[in-house]
Amino acid sequence: MNHRGDAMSDKEEGPVPLLAARSLVKAYGRTPALRGASVALGAGEILAVTGASGSGKSTLLHLLSGIARPDEGAVTYDGQRLDRLPERRLTELRRTDFGVVFQFGQLIPELTAVDNVGLPLLLAGASRATARERAGEWLERFGVRGQEGLRPGELSGGQAQRVALARALVTGPRVVFADEPTGALDSLAGEQVMTALVHTAREAGTAVLLITHDAQVAAYADREVRLGDGLVLPAGVAA
Repeated sequence: MNHRGDAMSDKEEGPVPLLAARSLVKAYGRTPALRGASVALGAGEILAVTGASGSGKSTLLHLLSGIARPDEGAVTYDGQRLDRLPERRLTELRRTDFGVVFQFGQLIPELTAVDNVGLPLLLAGASRATARERAGEWLERFGVRGQEGLRPGELSGGQAQRVALARALVTGPRVVFADEPTGALDSLAGEQVMTALVHTAREAGTAVLLITHDAQVAAYADREVRLGDGLVLPAGVAA
């Protein structure tokens, strides 16, 4: 079976996507997660990837963000083969070009909100004063100014997730990967988080890959791709 793993150079109509995956195959042991999925994300686009639990959504995010590598297929970012880059270069991209938000935020519990947000800047070489100043600006953008000194356990779920979003965007990434960012929130907090994410991404021209099982969350996106059994489903086919 030919998954065309080296076919990313084929000419295609339309603009070249910022991030693209072609014919991705990934298995964990004997369990297939993706079976030839292809997807593309344009610069500044918000794309929702939906599907039932086990359809391969999170695996797709991990491959597109360089957290994992495909068994077959190809991932390109800004014209380069992401899946062939050395781990050090992938780590650099996740500090500069990529931001990642998970369902439970994954904030560092020992750090305050402002230090959580400023951490990527410190890792990139910014001074502590600069990192804290910029982190405070991003906390204000996400409506959690005044919570700088609180630790994650002292924040509400919605506040913590907005802190996580601020951390993902503080470096000015070109792509944000959001894996079920409202999955642990009530409907009101989820709406506030999505409104803040979309507004900020539009303002900054940031592309967003949004993994969700929630149709209301997917409605915030420009476009939706549905996965089923590790494949992208044609339009009109139920997941």
